[in-house]
This record gives sequence, structure tokens and C-alpha cells, in this order.
Amino acid sequence: MAANDKCLRIMRLLVVEDDLLIGSAVQRSLLRTGYAVDWIRRGGELMHVLRTYQYDGVLVDLGLPDVGGEVLVRQAKAHNARLPVVVMTARSAVNDRVALLDVGADDYLVKPFDLNELGARLRAVMRRTLRHTAKDCEADLELGALTFSPSRRAAAWHGVPVRLTNKEYRLLELLVRRKHQVLTRAQLEGAMYDEGDDIDSNAVQVYIHFLRRKFSTSLIQTVRGVGYQLGDTRASASL
Repeated sequence: MAANDKCLRIMRLLVVEDDLLIGSAVQRSLLRTGYAVDWIRRGGELMHVLRTYQYDGVLVDLGLPDVGGEVLVRQAKAHNARLPVVVMTARSAVNDRVALLDVGADDYLVKPFDLNELGARLRAVMRRTLRHTAKDCEADLELGALTFSPSRRAAAWHGVPVRLTNKEYRLLELLVRRKHQVLTRAQLEGAMYDEGDDIDSNAVQVYIHFLRRKFSTSLIQTVRGVGYQLGDTRASASL
């Protein structure tokens, strides 16, 4: 896998939680942050899913009815020692927390927890374990009038910050990192949407229109019959 492909891959998380309210809230919160998130409700499914898909982090509920959380932490670490594992637990005693870290958990949150804290803990754990990838992927990119800042999930045009939605950011990132390639609609949809999402037939055209309106009409070039490519970033005027 090329360096650019590593940078473009959306971080994918697995949530193992049997409680419907907690699981859905965690999944929605992480999706809004820009992760791809799979959610399973039985611990017995963990190893099958880990062998089937590649994940950048796992969140495990300690109190699952079928398999103990400590067992799942050990299984995940045996599968991939570098895989970040964060435990969600109702146990607050110091001995319980120490035991979790001893079996291999990278961090833990005691229920009930704040979803913003969950996001911060995840980012901290993943920075520690994926530091070498983050360093390569988070450097600012300067392309004429366009500045793209992956570390801040932000962009600027002629030095003026441009506010982007999550899908606009994903679309622009793919175009920027593969600026010399013509990308098909399917490739752009793959960057913008998670697996299983409903996709409108004209979604790519709509978001390209939004980006052109926010930056410049010349920012994205249409290659008829093929797809789209990053265009002229030297334009002197913004819209």
C-alpha cells in the first residue's frame, strides 16, 4: 500500500456493546467525527470480525452477556498486539481498572461517560499506537492558493479558512492527495460514504458544486466520461 493510500483510508473502529442505547449513541458520535464504525452486540463475534476486516481501534464493553470483556481484550491483543483497545466499564474500583490495563487494554472509560471524552481518549490512544502513520499523513499540504491541513481537518483558500462539512472534507482530501489522477464517481463515493450508507445518484456532483462554490470554479476539473480531478489551485479569485 502506498503512503498516499494509508493517508486516505478512513480510520475504521469496531464497537462491541450489547446495550442498544449506548451502542447507537457511541456509533453516531464516532461517525460524526469522521470514523467508519462497525457495531456488534455479541462478544463471540469479535474474532470472526477481526479476521474479516482491518480495524484501527476497538471499543469493548466489559459486561457483555456471552463473553467477558477481559477475554475479548486478550483475544484482540493476541490477534494484533498493536491494535488499540479501549474498554467501557461500569466498574470503578482501582483494582478493576488496574486489572484491565494488566490484561492489555490501552485505556478505559467508566460508565456513564461523556461522548466527547470518549473521542479524546480514542484519539490519544491511536496517536500513541499509530504515530508513525499520523506523522506522514498530518503534514499541511500547500497547493497554490489552497492549503489543506489534515491534522486540523481544515482547509484555506488564499489564507482564508473555509468551513467544510465531513463529506466535503473527505471528497477534497481524496482529490488533493491524488491530484495527478482522474478519479471516478465510484472512487469519490467510496471516500465520502461508509459501507452500507444510502447514496443519492447525484451526490458527487452536488458536493463538487459545493466545493467549487466555496473555493473556485476552477478547483475541480470535470473529465467527461471519466470522472474528476483537482484543477487549477492558482486561481486569483475566490467565490
